[in-house]
Amino acid sequence: MSRLVEHESRDALRDALADTLAADLTRIVGEKGRAVFCVSGGSSPPPVFERLAAMDLPWDKVVVTLNDERWVPPDHERSNARMVHETLLQGPGAAARFVPLYHPVDTPEQGMEAVAEAVTAGALPLDVLLLGMGEDGHTASIFPGADLLDQALDLACPVPVLAMRAPGAVEPRITLTLPALLSAQATYLLITGEKKRAVLEAARREGAESELPIRAILRQADPAIHYAP
Repeated sequence: MSRLVEHESRDALRDALADTLAADLTRIVGEKGRAVFCVSGGSSPPPVFERLAAMDLPWDKVVVTLNDERWVPPDHERSNARMVHETLLQGPGAAARFVPLYHPVDTPEQGMEAVAEAVTAGALPLDVLLLGMGEDGHTASIFPGADLLDQALDLACPVPVLAMRAPGAVEPRITLTLPALLSAQATYLLITGEKKRAVLEAARREGAESELPIRAILRQADPAIHYAP
């Protein structure tokens, strides 16, 4: 179902996970000629990204995209793209190509077709996937109670991205759907803190995926879960 890798500190998690991601990306570039790295937003990944960005990898053959995006301009303080540009796409990492999930229109519904075309052409299938999880059990922007939750979790969903609105999301979002996320050959879940550990343990038990959407990833993708208190 999933593999839990516990680290004694967040610094130890940062170092180990960055090393693991670097090894995966290097291996896949060697095998395929390029690697697609799909990353999470939020507050936990930046230390990992900063360490990873400084590493000597074949960054010019790496494509970076996001699990999801808040529907805000890329210079907005809450933009996941801005965080990625400020942390991962720095130093050697700046040579990677970035495929955004934002299009400059008013709503994600208006931009969804353009984003889907860009993702399909430039970032699918995924190779290495780094996910996060909220204290409500959401992952990417697949939130409990979201308007299109059932579609996002449908293994037969025909589109790679969906606009998403949910009580737990401040802004409208756009998210990769479950089939797009499951296209990755290596999946990692990064969580920190006791509250998220408790949610993880609940998600690893029986229950509905709609209640805790991270269950879909735990059941379908066999992720390596990296955890630190």
